[in-house]
Amino acid sequence: MDAGFTSSSSSSSSMILKANSRFPHQEQRIQRRNSNNENLDRFIPNRSAMDMDFAHYMLTEGKKGKEEGLPCSPSSQAYRKQLAETLNINRTRILAFKNKPPAPVELIPQQHLSSASLQPKPIKPRRHIPQSSERTLDAPDLVDDFYLNLLDWGSSNVLAIALGSTIYLWDASNGSTSELVTMDDEIGPVTSVNWAPDGRHLAVGLNNSEVQLWDSASNRLLRKLKGGHRSRVGALAWNNHILTTGGMDGQVINNDVRIRSHIVETYRGHHQEVCGLKWSTSGQQLASGGNDNLVHIWDRSVASSTQWLHRLEDHTSAVKALAWCPFQGNLLATGGGGADRCIKFWNTHTGACLNSVDTGSQVCSLLWNKNERELLSSHGFTQNQLTLWKYPSMVKMGELTGHTSRVLYMTQSPDGCTVATAAGDETLRFWNVFGVPEVAKAAPKASREPFSNLSRIR
Repeated sequence: MDAGFTSSSSSSSSMILKANSRFPHQEQRIQRRNSNNENLDRFIPNRSAMDMDFAHYMLTEGKKGKEEGLPCSPSSQAYRKQLAETLNINRTRILAFKNKPPAPVELIPQQHLSSASLQPKPIKPRRHIPQSSERTLDAPDLVDDFYLNLLDWGSSNVLAIALGSTIYLWDASNGSTSELVTMDDEIGPVTSVNWAPDGRHLAVGLNNSEVQLWDSASNRLLRKLKGGHRSRVGALAWNNHILTTGGMDGQVINNDVRIRSHIVETYRGHHQEVCGLKWSTSGQQLASGGNDNLVHIWDRSVASSTQWLHRLEDHTSAVKALAWCPFQGNLLATGGGGADRCIKFWNTHTGACLNSVDTGSQVCSLLWNKNERELLSSHGFTQNQLTLWKYPSMVKMGELTGHTSRVLYMTQSPDGCTVATAAGDETLRFWNVFGVPEVAKAAPKASREPFSNLSRIR
């Protein structure tokens, strides 16, 4: 009896399950009606694009015939086919969640567009950066001293280099070399050279604290500037008729070369040798770097011009490498020595450090590309390389090797394409690192510093 009862119960359960499985949609609708806790509304983004009659038919009558599997006569099949074609029931989608996008409206008729504007904009080809120097010259007796500045390329396309106590001039237009002067042993060797903006007059700093002005066209000594420094002058920077000198005594002096009493301003802030000097493009701000790991920003427009505007103390080694950005007047790049190895970027209006990049080696000098947003740095141990950086991402675009000693001195041709470097390996190398500028593209202008023509803001 128990066995028979169990058998009949299981068969009844299976019949109920089969019956329920035949109408799954109906069972779901019943469960939804009996549930009072569920929200029966559904979010439908676009009701105007929906066919409610077709949806109701497919959910009730259309599915019922397929699920029941009822036989259908040929006439009924023909009627349903014709009905489906008339009501467009053969589509597969019931719900439409967005309309088709409208056709684009032509703001400018095609007949008014020139053929040039319809052509796709050409993609600028990637510039090839040569990995080796295009020319190498011997530079015997070049002083291997990190704190000196013995190389400069003037606006007349003549490069000046100091080898020991002798200054040589190399004319880049024809490749000729000439000797400007050989200093006496008691005042030499030469510790710095810098061309005036006219490209004809050369300032020369000497080991005995003296500064001389030479006319390169006539090979004639024009003037000696004495009495400013007490030891060697390793840094020079021109600002129109003002020649700024930096010495081992830590002083920075502005000399007006037009007048007899040439010392017009003295900046005191460094307590060790000044090895880097650079004037901004506007001529209002001066950056000085020293062996005391400091960078000072001096502003000639403030009332007390002999007091530094900013004192930057983030470097942990001597700062010789200084470079003002050609396309942003208040942006200064600085590089630290062997214990620092960093390139830092400063807003000289606020004194804020914008970025710092660890290069992994001593930074000897920095140059901005005049035609692109790029920065070139020269380095010492271990690779003695030149590194080209993309600004502001500071992604390495290339590394140029060839020197076997630290690349102490670096200067740029007047057109901004070629870079000359001199290293402790007594070689002078020329690199076509910045490429050839486009003829139609003018060099970006530096943004003028605000209120640069005013000495005081009331």
